[in-house]
Amino acid sequence: MNLLQENTAFIKKTAGDLGFEHCGISKAAKLDADAARLEKWLHQGMHGSMQYMENHFDLRIDPSKLVPGARSVITLLKNYYPSQQQQPNTPGISKYAFGKDYHEVIKTNLHIFLDRIREKLGDIHGRGFVDSAPVLERSWAQRSGLGWVGKNGNLINKQSGSFYFIATLITDLSLAYDDPVAKDYCGTCTRCIDACPTDAILPDKVVDGSRCISYFTIELKEMLIPDTMKGKFDNWMFGCDTCQDVCPWNRFSKPTDEPAFTPLPEILDLSVSQWKAMTEESFKKLFRHSPLRRAKFSGIQRNLQFICNSTDETTGQQKI
Repeated sequence: MNLLQENTAFIKKTAGDLGFEHCGISKAAKLDADAARLEKWLHQGMHGSMQYMENHFDLRIDPSKLVPGARSVITLLKNYYPSQQQQPNTPGISKYAFGKDYHEVIKTNLHIFLDRIREKLGDIHGRGFVDSAPVLERSWAQRSGLGWVGKNGNLINKQSGSFYFIATLITDLSLAYDDPVAKDYCGTCTRCIDACPTDAILPDKVVDGSRCISYFTIELKEMLIPDTMKGKFDNWMFGCDTCQDVCPWNRFSKPTDEPAFTPLPEILDLSVSQWKAMTEESFKKLFRHSPLRRAKFSGIQRNLQFICNSTDETTGQQKI
């Protein structure tokens, strides 16, 4: 085994030791094809009011803009599939938000990861990112052999589905690169497209973010959700998992063993009336380390009011 292979083996073992289920490595290069797709998506306004998506375009497509001299992009997957599910007829919350905020958990692990690499391999430069930075993490994950991008826009791993957080570490360290996933294993399946309550999933792996339930319940800062969406939220109060829940590849999902992602009892059990009766003080205390903070108390109450006031277009019955 040569030095390149030894260093790569160390990287992957360290990733596993830190609780990442999958680790893939690709050569740092400019993402020209992805740049064209992103630019078209933005020009079509599919990011809605998420203006931050327009920022730092050059950083998103060129890793050397983030880490000068970048040679390798290390992609890590962290399983968040919960061991418990919500009780029936409770306001729906996306599974990724059942436990502690993943930003806190994964950023800590990325810092430790980089420290261990430096201890072993010397003074290398690197930066870790998870979700909130200008990095096209799904593109890097595919290039690193960790999966393919499905019709619902999620990265899908053939062995274990799509309930994963994606973290990225860009470094100037030379490593052995994994082969990309060249095949699309979705085939002719359209379950995610057919199941999407708001028709946000379009052909050719395009997701109209401005129609996604997650956009309306998390990203939308205005206090009014458009009336055109009434009756289409299927009880989702924060985020939406519909396209993942119906994906055949998620039959391979297994519960995470990350203690920080243990579901909060309130997430699983609180009824509509209990959510409605909650005070802002209680919300901040209960969810101080939860992704629900992103929508804020006012956003959660807005979402709850919207789904309670919505009616099913076919039956005329209230959803909750």
